[in-house]
Amino acid sequence: MLNPSPKLLLPVAEYFKILSEVSRLQVLCSLKSEAKNVTQIIQETGLGQANVSKHLKLLTQAGMVTRKPEGISVFYEITDPIIFEICDLVCERLAIRLQEQSQQLDQLQSLRKL
Repeated sequence: MLNPSPKLLLPVAEYFKILSEVSRLQVLCSLKSEAKNVTQIIQETGLGQANVSKHLKLLTQAGMVTRKPEGISVFYEITDPIIFEICDLVCERLAIRLQEQSQQLDQLQSLRKL
């Protein structure tokens, strides 16, 4: 993406906006291994029913999650597991930054001892 227009960047920003909420990330993580219904997601995340339903609606609208009615339940499942690859990349980068900051702090503390 070399110099993309704001029009082209808007969907990218919207995608990351969906991933920028902790509760939504909890819901996504609860769905990582298998499809679940709202009750199972609530039990796994500890979030309230209204909160889970709101986030599932947004995730479904964003195309990150699908809903599949089965009998009297509706099961939700991840549509594209690349979401977790993105999160893993971010976590790896944050771990590197924390390691670098820790090393800098150690160096500063060594200087104080001189």
